[in-house]
Amino acid sequence: MKKRIFALCSALLLSLTVFAGCGSKPTEESATSEPEATATAAPTAEAESSAAESTAEPTEAPSTEPANVNLLTGLPTLTDGAIGKRPVAVMVNNVDAALPQYGISAADLIFELPVEYDLTRLMAVYGDYTQVPDVCSVRSCRYYYPILAVGFDAVYVHWGIDPTIATETINSMEIDHFDADYYGTGKYFGRDKDRINAGYAWEHTGVFYGTKVPEMLEDSNVRTDLKEDKMGTAFKFVEMDKNAAPSGEEAKNVRVDFGANYSTFSYDADKHVYMKNYQNKPHMDCKTNEQLQFENVIVLEADISLRPNDVDGHKLINWEGGENAKGYYISEGKMVPITWSKAGMYDPLKFFDANGNELQLNRGKSYIAFTYAGNCKVEG
Repeated sequence: MKKRIFALCSALLLSLTVFAGCGSKPTEESATSEPEATATAAPTAEAESSAAESTAEPTEAPSTEPANVNLLTGLPTLTDGAIGKRPVAVMVNNVDAALPQYGISAADLIFELPVEYDLTRLMAVYGDYTQVPDVCSVRSCRYYYPILAVGFDAVYVHWGIDPTIATETINSMEIDHFDADYYGTGKYFGRDKDRINAGYAWEHTGVFYGTKVPEMLEDSNVRTDLKEDKMGTAFKFVEMDKNAAPSGEEAKNVRVDFGANYSTFSYDADKHVYMKNYQNKPHMDCKTNEQLQFENVIVLEADISLRPNDVDGHKLINWEGGENAKGYYISEGKMVPITWSKAGMYDPLKFFDANGNELQLNRGKSYIAFTYAGNCKVEG
């Protein structure tokens, strides 16, 4: 189900830029909320690994890592059937009228980036493709999300797509993806009836049946084995069973602004995690009744602008970073400045300390934000 890639051409183009069914009835989304694109991209055909896809050297999992290590968290939590298999990335709506979401507390990574009107959308990434829960509400693709997903060799799941640059990105990069606009409701995607009965707007009721992932991939003849250069851990982690606080300033409370939306975090010293809030309210998964929590909070400053002549307000985001791209690593109640880069479309994100050495992350779940410069505030 894949077409042959023409990544280099797409790379040149793109590099120029660069929270019901479980709660009370929400209000309707305001007129300033982003419109949903009606166009769709059909799944592309299977691609073979090629040297042109990645500028990074192939990596191998260190011999000290257990076979069942989750490559996204560094923790030995994979089921036997998920060892050596690809992760799954799912687009999630993140506006007031769509809350609360569900399926998100199980994610190993959550990305948050701005979309139209400086609202945000999440991408939840699951390291064990046999353990993906049902996820709601699922929303559409913006071009920078699949570029981030492919750095982990993830299968990408969304409901609709920006019909311009996002469609071009999906197709030219030959990304394995599943779009509800193509598949329709039924086997892999559906509508949450409880949400519909509670008065949610139609676009906030989309469900991805994550428990169907293994069947979905088999039925669609999509590769499940990780590519060779993605077999190591996604990040450089500290030693197993150890925690290391960054040697920086106190960071017990964190606020990440995106413009019209923001996320806040409060450090729980007993659990060694940051509890996430949607603005100033606990960011909850309404199926598990769990507040999102992360061992690592990573905030990346990026060049973000409006796309020229785009009346819908789509963003251009520099996902490449580079030597002077700044960010912050927050863990164990401390924060340290970092730099970051993503060498190419198919390459992973890399984080570096003040000396230029690759940053060591604490093992566990990570939240990663891309936002405007100066939009991360901490308090001791």
